[in-house]
Amino acid sequence: MANQDSNTGSSPPTDHDLAGEVAGLRLLLAERDAELARLRVEAGQVKERRSDFLGMLAHELRNPLAPISLANTMLAKLPEPSSGLLNLHSVIHRQLQHLTRLLDELLDAASIDSGKLVLARAPLELGAVLRRALQTVQVRILERHQQLHMDLPEELQVHGDPQRLAQVFANLLINASRYTGDGGVIRVAARAHEGMAVVTMADNGAGMDQAELAGMFDLFTRGARAAVRVEGGLGVGLNVVRNIVELHDGKVIGASDGPGRGSVFTVSLPLLASDSAHAALAPGAMPPSRRILLVEDNLDANDTLGQLLLGEGHSVTAAYDGIAGLALARTQVFDVLICDINLPGLNGYELITQLRRTAGAHIPFAIAISGYGRPEESTRAIGAGFGQYVVKPIDIDALLALVASEAVTRFIAAAGNTR
Repeated sequence: MANQDSNTGSSPPTDHDLAGEVAGLRLLLAERDAELARLRVEAGQVKERRSDFLGMLAHELRNPLAPISLANTMLAKLPEPSSGLLNLHSVIHRQLQHLTRLLDELLDAASIDSGKLVLARAPLELGAVLRRALQTVQVRILERHQQLHMDLPEELQVHGDPQRLAQVFANLLINASRYTGDGGVIRVAARAHEGMAVVTMADNGAGMDQAELAGMFDLFTRGARAAVRVEGGLGVGLNVVRNIVELHDGKVIGASDGPGRGSVFTVSLPLLASDSAHAALAPGAMPPSRRILLVEDNLDANDTLGQLLLGEGHSVTAAYDGIAGLALARTQVFDVLICDINLPGLNGYELITQLRRTAGAHIPFAIAISGYGRPEESTRAIGAGFGQYVVKPIDIDALLALVASEAVTRFIAAAGNTR
C-alpha cells in the first residue's frame, strides 16, 4: 500500500497545466513590456521637460548678461580711460566669459544628451581656429605667467564648425591652464598624419591618476585634481569636447604619466581633400557704413548696442517692440535688421515673416538675437527668413564683423538696397 501511495501522490503536469503556465508567463512578459514602454515614455517626457527648462534658464540668464556685456565693452571705448577703469573692465570681462562658458557648457551637454546639437560645417583653416581659441584664454595664461608654445603649420584644412571646434580647443586650453601651476608650460602643436589633422595640447601640471584617466570624458565627472584650482567647473567640459570631436568624425584621447607629471590631450580630425578660398576685406580697408534697424525691447541692451554700432560709423534706428519695428522696416530702407526674438507685440519670427510678405518692402540682411541657444531655435529663425542667429550675450566683435562682411555687402547689392 505504501508503494501505491507513493506512486499516486504526484502526477506529471498535463498539457492543460503547461498551457496555463505559458499563458501566465506571457501575461507577465506583456505586463513587463508595458511597464518598460511606460517608463520609456516617462523618461522621454522628463528629458523634454529638462530641455525646455534649460532653454528657458538660458534665456533668463542671458538677458541680463547681454546689457552687462555691452556696457562693459563701452567702458573700454571711453576716451582716455583711466588704468583703474580698464582694470575694472578686464575683471568684468573675465567673469562674464566664465559665466557664459559655464552656461554654454551646461546647455551643450543637454543638447548632446538629447541628440539636438547641430554642426554648421564648412572648409576652414585649423590654425585660425586654434588662434581664436587662444584668444579666449590668453588673459588667464598671462595672469598666471604661464608659457605657451605654439607650433602650427601654415595650412591645415578641415571640414568643421569653426565655433564648435574653437570651443573644443578653448576647453582644452582652459583645462591645461587651470591644472598647471603659475609659471608652468603649455605646448600646442598641429601636424598632418595619415590623412588626419592631429592637434596635441601638453602641460606640465597636475596630471592624472588611472582612475581619473578612465572617467575624464564622462558627464559631470570631476576628479581629485579639481581641487587644484578654486575656480573649478561643472564637470561637463571634457564630455562636450569628446562629443563635438566625434560629431566631426574625429577622436580625442587624454594621457598622463601620473599625478604631478602633466597631461597630454590629442585631437584627430579628418583633413579636407581640397582647399577652399575665402573672401575677406583687404588689409587696412575701411569697413562699410550700414543703415541698421535695431529692434530690442530691453532698453539697456538697445541703447548700449546702438551706441556701439554708431561708434563704428553705422547709422542706427531703434525700435523697442515688434509692431514699431515692422512699421519702420516697411517704410524705410535699411541694410541690416538686428532683431530680438522675444519681443512684445510681434515676436521676431512674426516680424520677419510679415516683412517678407509685404509687397514692395526692402528686405535687409536680418540678424536674429536671442537668449535661447537650442539648435531648433536657430533652425526656426533661419527658416523664418533671418540670415544669422546670434545667442546672447552677444560677441560684439563677431557681430561687427558680420555687419561689415562681404556676405552682407553682396546681399545688399542683390536686394537692390542702394543709396
